[in-house]
Amino acid sequence: MSKHDEIKSLIESYPCVLFMKGTQDFPQCGFSQHAVMILRKYQVNFHAVNILEDQEMRQELKVFSDWPTFPQLYVNQEFIGGVDILREMDEASELTALFEEVA
Repeated sequence: MSKHDEIKSLIESYPCVLFMKGTQDFPQCGFSQHAVMILRKYQVNFHAVNILEDQEMRQELKVFSDWPTFPQLYVNQEFIGGVDILREMDEASELTALFEEVA
């Protein structure tokens, strides 16, 4: 299975996927930690993928999403964005509706 297909399969298998540095319990960067904090604030069940464990996946994700940084969040197979987008949506009270089908 190609990395592209593996990424697509992950996104199709889980309603909410966070591609991040580290794990839910031990984020390896401040941006990933903040994304986890936002998801937990909304009590979202999410699948985390540690991109530090797979350099090939890390590179393919940048192409797949056309987004150069991590974390990257997908909800219901739709790319939402990185932590800056999550912060903006949180501040604008736009995440409750987004996560209603996931939580």
